[in-house]
Amino acid sequence: MDFLPPKIDDFASKHTTKESKALETLNRETHLKILIPRMLSGHIQGRVLSIFSHMIKPKHVLEIGTYTGYAAICFAEGLQENGKVITIDINEELETFANHHFEQAGMKDKIDMKIGSAMDIIPTLNENFDIVFIDADKTNYSNYFDLVIDKVNTGGYIIADNVLWSGKVVTDEVNTDPDTKALAEYCAKIHEDSRVENVLFPIRDGLMIARKL
Repeated sequence: MDFLPPKIDDFASKHTTKESKALETLNRETHLKILIPRMLSGHIQGRVLSIFSHMIKPKHVLEIGTYTGYAAICFAEGLQENGKVITIDINEELETFANHHFEQAGMKDKIDMKIGSAMDIIPTLNENFDIVFIDADKTNYSNYFDLVIDKVNTGGYIIADNVLWSGKVVTDEVNTDPDTKALAEYCAKIHEDSRVENVLFPIRDGLMIARKL
């Protein structure tokens, strides 16, 4: 679902800093070689994530759901010196592809990709995080939030992707589709949690930004 008229979307894209050559290549190769390429953050959302990272200057970022690594690279662009992005994905078939592009982007030493269930891996992490990006299986969004909230520094951010779910969260599918229901419940959960302040950005498929108080 397109939330903006095509001409407005095109205008926004034309007036947004271009993605790097490495990200452009990753974008193209994801569309050529990988299933469901729309899962990629892409140009405008990628620049949003990058500019967030540059503003926050994180020491540690946790990404739940690597896919082909586009967002991880965007977050790595704004890290503090010696900072690290830890990114988790359950699909081991994407590990070689993503790591290749991390290396091509000059980010191999800044990104640590872990393969397995995020529900199992997150409790083993000892780092405290300045940014957590949730972009994995939708039915576990609330569980991921519960797992990471105590690992987020005060003033840190939890960003969840796809919370508008192509507009389905305001349709009857919220009562019939498990993913849509889970995303609507996640938005309500964040909005009602006194530990955070939040804003839902209607960027691409929706970004829920929660800042830990």
